[in-house]
Amino acid sequence: MNEWVQMKGMALTDLGEMNPRVPAAVGTAEPLPTIICLSHLRWDFVWQRPQQLISRFARTRRVIFVEEPIFETSAALAPEGAVFRLNREPIGVPPATERAGVVIAQPICRDPGVGGGQVLDEMYALLLKQLVASENIGRYVLWFYTPMLLPAIRELSPEAIVYDAMDELSLFRFAPPELVSRERELLARAQVVFAGGRSLGEAKSQLHPKVFTLPSGVEIDHFRKALDPDTTIPPDLDEIPGPRVGYFGVIDERLDLELLGQVSELRPDVSWIMIGPVLKIEETDLPRNANIHYLGSKKYAELPSYVRGLDVCMMPFALNDATRFISPTKTLEYMAAHRVIVSTPVTDVVKSYGDVVSIGSTAAEFALLVDRALVESETDRQARIVREQSVLERNTWDAIARTMDYELRAVCPEPAGVL
Repeated sequence: MNEWVQMKGMALTDLGEMNPRVPAAVGTAEPLPTIICLSHLRWDFVWQRPQQLISRFARTRRVIFVEEPIFETSAALAPEGAVFRLNREPIGVPPATERAGVVIAQPICRDPGVGGGQVLDEMYALLLKQLVASENIGRYVLWFYTPMLLPAIRELSPEAIVYDAMDELSLFRFAPPELVSRERELLARAQVVFAGGRSLGEAKSQLHPKVFTLPSGVEIDHFRKALDPDTTIPPDLDEIPGPRVGYFGVIDERLDLELLGQVSELRPDVSWIMIGPVLKIEETDLPRNANIHYLGSKKYAELPSYVRGLDVCMMPFALNDATRFISPTKTLEYMAAHRVIVSTPVTDVVKSYGDVVSIGSTAAEFALLVDRALVESETDRQARIVREQSVLERNTWDAIARTMDYELRAVCPEPAGVL
């Protein structure tokens, strides 16, 4: 169900009766503070670290996920003056039960000229103040995935500020110049800081006294569906001749598209499969050799069926500023499906998974590693699976969420008398 929270001018509307299903928290003992998550990603975008963790926190506490703004000129989308939309129903994520309890707050900007700067900061500030009032939120924590929203919290009084640094966003293409200064301020104010990879944790530790390095995890059972004979390979993949070497994830400036083109030429008898949305680069940037196949975005629930149709999984990342600190989630997801993984030498992949992942720096090396993977013996496969298993069991999303929850409770203790 969608609910519109309206703003007329700069006045706040009293909407305490709009959400009768949410119990009033003001004046009552709340053992677990609400998490208000401020994200640069949309909830129904690629299912990754924010959604994996936030959906788990929602099992035990109230969670509101604030997205980046929607810029809209059509009056059909919302009543005049609407500033944000609340979505309480499961949307675009399987299984739907993982979405239960997460309220999605979508900011609506009706002026197409407002794309940033002070006006956007003011819009977010009003939204958050309004959100706390209309949802009867008493105790709450602000959980940041983007430092860009820091100016919007000036009138709020959270019990704690948490920063989960999942990427070095300042090094990504089109990053706003003020991101670096805002992140430094966020790190100065945050009580808890998590880092989504080893290299990233080392970098953030220079700016905060206590950083918890928690690389992204995996849902083992989900990706093991790729091993199930009853899992059907989707038609758009099944019709492509094998052997198939594939990648799933965002296709952007972090990928070495030149290497992909070269390796596809070196191995014209191999089908190279690319699954995911193309972002921040032009379609014309993509190599278009006949044996490279772009299948577009797929839902998280569909990924095991696509992996089932792959003989080898790959991570052809470029070695550039945008990949200097990445710790690819797909490493463990490929691993859970027990596919041989061939990757370029991304620092965190080499340090954390170098004994499991095959590393190639050039197109020629990459092609040779794919050749070996395609003829892997059963003895070598079983030995690799043993190594993979110990890595997987240490890095589940459930375990990571429990660790984060423990650290959060340490800075937000339960009120006296609450069991």
